[in-house]
Amino acid sequence: MGAAQAFKTAAAPDILTSVIQNKKSILHIGSREVILALRDDILKLQGYDVVSTTSLAEGPGLFAERPFDLVLVDVEGQGRVPDAEALCAEIRTLHPGQKVAFVCNYLVSIESDCPDDIIQAQFNPQAFIEGVARMLE
Repeated sequence: MGAAQAFKTAAAPDILTSVIQNKKSILHIGSREVILALRDDILKLQGYDVVSTTSLAEGPGLFAERPFDLVLVDVEGQGRVPDAEALCAEIRTLHPGQKVAFVCNYLVSIESDCPDDIIQAQFNPQAFIEGVARMLE
């Protein structure tokens, strides 16, 4: 096995594939498994490279493993806004220019000034994709 093949095998092949294909990468932190999977599928169909979890606590570890063009955090649910803001602050401390967007309904996200944008996506895949595309311009 050549050095390039060993690197591709050892270091997450998705990273190398994303770079070669010039795909935008997204760290997607959802609040519900079913919605997470649905949004991941929508993002992948649009050509994005997606890494996802439903755990806010896993976010920093995933973020540390590789760079992402965008971090999407679903803040629907009890107490998720303050936790998402803490995650946003931690990510911005590590990488001040990192793009972060909260995915939720507007009434929840208006409480926060941390994200770069609020992507209204509740049951509206088109609005979700348009918000993501706007963030990645």
